[in-house]
Amino acid sequence: MLKNWSKHVGIVACSAEGAALCYRTICLEGSALTGEHSHPEVTMHTFPLSCYERYIEVGDWEAVGNLMLRSAEKVERAGADFVICPDNTIHQAFDRVIEKSRLPWLHIADVVAAEAARQNYRRVGLLGTRYLMEGRVYADKLVAHGIEHLTPATDDRERINSIIFDELVNGKFNADSRVYFSKVIDRLKSQGCDAVILGCTEIPLLVSQEHSSLPTLDSTRLLARAALARALS
Repeated sequence: MLKNWSKHVGIVACSAEGAALCYRTICLEGSALTGEHSHPEVTMHTFPLSCYERYIEVGDWEAVGNLMLRSAEKVERAGADFVICPDNTIHQAFDRVIEKSRLPWLHIADVVAAEAARQNYRRVGLLGTRYLMEGRVYADKLVAHGIEHLTPATDDRERINSIIFDELVNGKFNADSRVYFSKVIDRLKSQGCDAVILGCTEIPLLVSQEHSSLPTLDSTRLLARAALARALS
């Protein structure tokens, strides 16, 4: 056991850029909590994104869940006490995973919905992959807190999905794409949203608060902070 930290964090990663941001946040903000260069033990495992994509594209969430469980077994063998997954889309397999996993998990949408409720938001926009925006990962979690959510129009969802898979997961952060996201957020604001969820773990690398006309809920960093709180408990 490390001084100040009682739990070892396991990260089941999917795409590199979002997982790296989550890991860096844990390390850097851990230092801010308990002292210079201090953070909990962290073990991360990831299969290639291509392994996940072949199942996501055909909606085989059982196979996605099996990959997540295999990663969880690896971080468990390394000593992890609980698991997080810094990828919103593959949380569509979460219920299958949690039934079979020996370790407890934090659910990214639980964390984000709780923060939205704490900030007293009543209607939030949701940005992410097409699979995420059109799925149920966030819907039930937000409803449980009495929060409505809106997603962009179909054409916007397709364009956002392309930006994520063609650019962001490959470490490409283009100014034109940032402007496009800002315009989508403006449209969500005009529809009555009082905040926007950055529900792809790479989006915060492109869009920060200064680029958004709405308050942002950064799913990546919120999950990392929840993991730090659990690791300190």
